[in-house]
Amino acid sequence: MVRTSQLPAVDRTVHFEQISQFAEKVTIFTNELRDTILAPRPRKTAPVFKTGEIAEMCNISHSQVQYLATKGDGELPPGTAAGTGRTRTFTLEEARIWVQKVSDIYQTPLVTRLKEPDGKIIITAQLKGGSAKTTTTMCLAQGLSLRGRKVLVVDLDPQASLSELCGLYAEKDVTPEDTVLPYVYDQDIEGGLEARVQSTYWDGIDVIPAHTELIGAEFHLPAMQKMRPGFRFWTVLRQGLEPLRKKYDYILMDTSPSLSYLNLNALMAADAMVMPMVPENLDFISSLSFWRLFSDVSKSFIKYEKDKKYDFVSLMLSRVDYGRNSSAPIVRAWAQSAYENWLHSIEVPASSVMSTGALAFSTVFDISSTHSASKSLQRVRQPLVDYCRWVDEIYSEKWRNAQ
Repeated sequence: MVRTSQLPAVDRTVHFEQISQFAEKVTIFTNELRDTILAPRPRKTAPVFKTGEIAEMCNISHSQVQYLATKGDGELPPGTAAGTGRTRTFTLEEARIWVQKVSDIYQTPLVTRLKEPDGKIIITAQLKGGSAKTTTTMCLAQGLSLRGRKVLVVDLDPQASLSELCGLYAEKDVTPEDTVLPYVYDQDIEGGLEARVQSTYWDGIDVIPAHTELIGAEFHLPAMQKMRPGFRFWTVLRQGLEPLRKKYDYILMDTSPSLSYLNLNALMAADAMVMPMVPENLDFISSLSFWRLFSDVSKSFIKYEKDKKYDFVSLMLSRVDYGRNSSAPIVRAWAQSAYENWLHSIEVPASSVMSTGALAFSTVFDISSTHSASKSLQRVRQPLVDYCRWVDEIYSEKWRNAQ
């Protein structure tokens, strides 16, 4: 009989002190990795637009853009002539001015917001991580801004990925004081949520960023509920965002993949909900679980919200793989049966281009038409442009009727 030596058991015990040490280690690693990925341009810059793109955005001809740009009456930004002058380039700010002044998209001057109509709050929500929720939020903000809208994005995810997409180093540029957290702690704080708003690299988009310490809201809100009888924890964000409706056409909230106290606040503040979903088995099941959990946890306060409604709930398939072996056709059929008219016909195809190199911290709207990857990304960008048009036309009609 051959006796074999027994290997010593691996001790996998992890103490809290080790977790703290590991967190410090990965923080250094993350910062170094982020600097490497974003090099040599550590800050995001907005794209530029060619004459043809301005023409498409404004629904006019190339020659009309050229004529209006060179008219010289100062009404419209002339852009910068390129080459022979037949093609011009425009900054993002200039492009938005063209859309606001030339396109047939209904524009609501913010000065009319003294009474009505108010800006609209949209939440992107999903229990499953990796569902393109944060990217969808940023693309919605960018797409709506390119229709002339002024947009505020609110990052409610402690991971702060949306803040990163807005060009902020989540742990270098953002402190807990810059987030919604001070307002959650004290609704009478000077300046309210408006004092937390920051501008971004993208003209027309402002942000209230996130920080890892947002997790503190998950302890404070239930504690306040116990300490103060009648405290309605689910209305805190709604009250804080109300004044900002007068300053923005849209307020978009990105949430963490959970049904936290903060996310429940967002759900109760929102006028509409967008749920991106990758058409795979686990993602679909997770999307169904969201509704069961939301229904269960809201039973304690829904009696106070009898008039609560959403203008729309829209499930949008994202990162759709159209390959032969894809599970998308099966999951799409399931989603059609379960969600019926909540499932939108617009789908965003998968693309490997955005996950490589410096583009990893960008969206399809960040890429100028001169970029080598622009043509490959057009098939991803166009559905998002169409989806933004669909959302905006719903509210344009409401705003027009309210005048």
